Amino acid sequence: MTLDSFLMVLAPPHPAARPFLAGGAVAIVLGLALGAWLFWLGVVFVLFCLYFFRDPNRVPPPRPGVIVAPADGRVVSVQPATPPGELGLGPAPRWRVAIFLSVLDVHVNRVPAAGTVTRIAYRHGKFVNASLDKASDENERNALAIRLPDGREIAVVQIAGLIARRIICSVREGDAVSAGARFGIIRFGSRTDLYLPEGVRPLIAEGQRMVGGETVIAELD
Repeated sequence: MTLDSFLMVLAPPHPAARPFLAGGAVAIVLGLALGAWLFWLGVVFVLFCLYFFRDPNRVPPPRPGVIVAPADGRVVSVQPATPPGELGLGPAPRWRVAIFLSVLDVHVNRVPAAGTVTRIAYRHGKFVNASLDKASDENERNALAIRLPDGREIAVVQIAGLIARRIICSVREGDAVSAGARFGIIRFGSRTDLYLPEGVRPLIAEGQRMVGGETVIAELD
């Protein structure tokens, strides 16, 4: 294990972990009185939560005009697609990059590029395997439209997975956001889709591993 990998495992947890860590702590305390099995169950649960909710710092590239990955994980689809209708970005297909997050990946979502959040729309749906292409259309999701300084717009969509049941978004419409900044988290296996501006092509391919907030997915010019 490299030093960077070791430090990432030890990264402090996202605030969304607090109720789970509290529950694990209660189990540990009760286990001291009721039995070793409950104690060790609490310990394992706390360790899992610390790992799953880890929130390492990321450093976006200093180059202007780039779009970075909105999440860690594996690219499962790179193809033209129409952005979610609830964002009002029109029917024209644009390049979509879909990133699948396994339960072992960092699940904190990152802003792909600096701009202003113009629209946030939550839609209820199914919980099929997030690695499947139909998950983009059928699964429960939270979609954001971000207007870039040059007036073009991108969309990033948090999509629930097979066992995910909670999507958290910490930004609001009208917020100014910076590239690589945290904007939410999806719990326990999920998918994040990125829709590029019209005319912009991705620089990555299916199967590649992404580092949220750091990996360059496209260049605007």
